[in-house]
Amino acid sequence: MLTSSETHNLDRLSKMSREQQAVQQARKAFLTGRSKPLDYRIKQLQNLKRFIKEKTTDIANAMRKDLHKTANATQLFEILGLEGEINLAVSKLAEWAAARPVNKNLLTIADDVYIQPEPLGVVLIIGAWNYPIAVTLQPLVGAIAAGNAAVVKPSEVSSHTAKVMELLPLFLDPEMYQVVTGGVSETQELLKQRFDHIFYTGSSTVGKLVMEAAARHLTPVTLELGGKSPCYIDKNCDIRIACRRITWGKYMNCGQTCIAPDYILCESSIQDKVINEIQKCIQEFYTNDPKSFADYGRIINQRHFKRIMALTDGSTLAIGGDSDESECYIAPTVLRDVTPGSKVMQEEIFGPILPIVIVNGLKEAIQFINEREKPLALYIFSSSKKVIKQMISETSSGALVANDCLVHFTISDLPFGGVGNSGTGRYHGKYSFDQLSHLRSCLIKKLNMEGVNQMRYPPHTTEKLRWARVLLLKQVNLARWRQVAQVAVIAALAAFVVQRFLRR
Repeated sequence: MLTSSETHNLDRLSKMSREQQAVQQARKAFLTGRSKPLDYRIKQLQNLKRFIKEKTTDIANAMRKDLHKTANATQLFEILGLEGEINLAVSKLAEWAAARPVNKNLLTIADDVYIQPEPLGVVLIIGAWNYPIAVTLQPLVGAIAAGNAAVVKPSEVSSHTAKVMELLPLFLDPEMYQVVTGGVSETQELLKQRFDHIFYTGSSTVGKLVMEAAARHLTPVTLELGGKSPCYIDKNCDIRIACRRITWGKYMNCGQTCIAPDYILCESSIQDKVINEIQKCIQEFYTNDPKSFADYGRIINQRHFKRIMALTDGSTLAIGGDSDESECYIAPTVLRDVTPGSKVMQEEIFGPILPIVIVNGLKEAIQFINEREKPLALYIFSSSKKVIKQMISETSSGALVANDCLVHFTISDLPFGGVGNSGTGRYHGKYSFDQLSHLRSCLIKKLNMEGVNQMRYPPHTTEKLRWARVLLLKQVNLARWRQVAQVAVIAALAAFVVQRFLRR
């Protein structure tokens, strides 16, 4: 027979929404403290890896239905990076979670001064549909490694992959790590709840709504957004190689990549050559019939298909343009002589349409970029280090890649994130761990050497100020072990001098 307290709890749960229950269960599990030990975190990370191993076929089938991805493409662009993040977190977790000593001044030389990473609590992860495994589970790796509980909300747009995500609790601690599926109303209900961090991947429009909802609880956010990532081709570079890499980066996943080159900036003298080289690459990569080629994707749904096709209105076609709404197919397409005011330049394309905008050299390209929102990625192709350095020094973007596209996403030691309208916060590797941790400042003193402290107590004399200046402004780098003995002597001498001074 249930007690009155148990009856009350059951009654209260029955009145909660599914989303409220998921958050409450995750918080209750977190408050037990069982996610703090590193052994627990490592076990959960290993179980996450077991999920992607054992459900490889299910994931591949779902991705095929959602985005027309082959099994090999799913492994290459979704799974390998995720496995790498898990392996790195498992191998480095003890190092990341350890106390981090900081430099001291002479007054704190005998104290323990360090940063201690600690879990935030319950993290909400709202995934995206374009890479529904990678961009949803990579943040989860960081959340688990940092010792948090998590509520995972897969995108309902990639519905088949979302169904596979529902199996996660069979592999992870089902109380600590919740999965909530559904559409806009379920996401809105989740955003009404209090979290300790929200990690969102998607559009800037929805990102603003997420940030607004988070502000009601003063919840910090990581927003991985997007925008129009420019690609400048310098006339003094290997245009053939440049176009090969741009073609790969643009048309992978049918252009539905947040860091895909959104448009090309180049001088009019090389536009025809750029178009010809891209045409050759499209034929090499996807044959003369991309529609029938297994490794060429599809637009996620008809709503996005119509949006993308409408962007081409009023522009001059150079390559492609074929489409089939019934299959959500849009051929690899290039638009030439695109004007800044054209429809295709007013929003992120997120599809296989590549406009070419003519500029008169590097200076004008930089001006064009700086007059618009800061992009998630900026690409430049040039054989000149001077040109590349100028682009770096005179622009701002989440990342800058010279002479390639997209590959910075694969490097765990590089923080991945935007700036301004393209996002806030960062992740990958240790950056995921730090982003989803509270870096707690700790200073542990002993109850002795009180004489040294006299200089901070009233009355505040000129002599005390002089000694405080000496002891507070002298920084000590403990990592430089050769100076430790010297520092100890200086500290002892300073303490001796101060104590003598205070005895006067």
